[in-house]
Amino acid sequence: MDALLAGLLALADVELLLLICAATAGGVLIGALPGLNATTGAALLLPFTITMDPVAAIAVLITIYCSATFAGAITAILINTPGTSASATTCIDGFPLAQRGQAGRALGMAAVSSTMGGIFSVLCLMAAAPLLARAAYNFAPPEYFALTLFGLSMLATIGGGSPVKNILAGAFGVLLATVGIDLLTTVERFTFGYAELSDGIGFVPVMIGVFGISELLTQASNLHVTRERITMKAIQLPSRADYAKTWRTILRSSGIGTFIGVLPAEGATVASMIGYNEAKRWSRTPEEFGKGAIEGIAGSEAANNSATGGAMVPTLALGIPGSPTAAVILAGLMVHGLRPGPTMFTEQAEFAFAIFWAMLLVNLLFFAVGLAGAKLFARVTLIPVTILWPVVFICSIVGAYALDQSMFDVWIALASGVVGFFMRRHGFSVVPLAIGLILGGMLETRLGQSMVMLDERWWLMFARPLTLFFLVLTALALFGSFVWGWARRRRTAGSTGE
Repeated sequence: MDALLAGLLALADVELLLLICAATAGGVLIGALPGLNATTGAALLLPFTITMDPVAAIAVLITIYCSATFAGAITAILINTPGTSASATTCIDGFPLAQRGQAGRALGMAAVSSTMGGIFSVLCLMAAAPLLARAAYNFAPPEYFALTLFGLSMLATIGGGSPVKNILAGAFGVLLATVGIDLLTTVERFTFGYAELSDGIGFVPVMIGVFGISELLTQASNLHVTRERITMKAIQLPSRADYAKTWRTILRSSGIGTFIGVLPAEGATVASMIGYNEAKRWSRTPEEFGKGAIEGIAGSEAANNSATGGAMVPTLALGIPGSPTAAVILAGLMVHGLRPGPTMFTEQAEFAFAIFWAMLLVNLLFFAVGLAGAKLFARVTLIPVTILWPVVFICSIVGAYALDQSMFDVWIALASGVVGFFMRRHGFSVVPLAIGLILGGMLETRLGQSMVMLDERWWLMFARPLTLFFLVLTALALFGSFVWGWARRRRTAGSTGE
């Protein structure tokens, strides 16, 4: 309770509150711009948060995360183009509803369901924090090593590529994490004579490159695409009939989104798809879905926004990103010297609860901003991409340079952007690369600490219950589908033979 109140008092700063308000408006703007999303926006702003207080820096990144996720519904409804991938299912019913002249009603339902889903997930997160704190004292370096290894195994299911391609991209990220001086042996690795690489490849330039610059290069190949635009007179709050029709859907999707968000490597996109499908499955009028069903918008938006709070559970409690944007936030935590993991709720409880309160505040703010300024933010969709993306490129270069005033970081960002562009073109997701870079360094450090603790007797890890539990989960994550598929084929073949 003391940490809960201390976290609330940490937000009682006028400058911080104004910063969160500005970040909320900026996040809605980012989410409303076609092609930009929460991950790109957080990556671009990451270097500018380095000089901030840690609470303010992470609050800004989380504000961008929550508000941009909501704002993706604006373009999904008005131009049939999701501002973020998490709003892809909102297009299915949002745009047909807008074509019937009910764009304001659709955006009103998106704002309400997004807010309710976000608040639900944050309350669940705040309630679960004391339970997570109890596990803090059971973790030692071997447990952290096994947990990080389990996080890496989750890369197979994150991103848009195939599991094999995701694992390869993640392995490349882990390889990049080995560049620099090994802290245990003081041996330089893969520096090729560049002193700038002695401390390793920085998270920030790589994040800017793979999420920002590579997206710029990808969008440059879509300049010929034209989109149908819907005009909107004013946003409209849901009617009593709308609430009666959707309140069960909102509650169901909020629970689904929070649960999916907690699962490492899932996130808002998967949550929105499941939330939408369940809304259709439980609806009394499933035939209306795809033609402008208000339940479809509620199910999608409640799920994707509740996933933002759920995604912060593994990020803060386990040090494993729950989504691509959470990976950027995790990088921000590490840049500020914070240690995500179970001990965060004991050693840094005030900081953790300050972040929870900030997330709760953001969900209320983007509801107000969405209602008051949806019509204004909708007009940003008229910005030509030939103007938008050069501005994004300039922000990327400035952000990469601003961290250490180093041109070397700029070259890393540019190189990462080119690598990310070719990865996207050939069906590889850039998300596993970014997460592999973050977790790779943590994995190596925790393995070294474990070897020192166990006196080089690595097999003793299997005698530790928690370590063994996470190692078994890792094996199941990597090979479970193959084993179950083989067993199913054997059983089918045996039945046929009989």
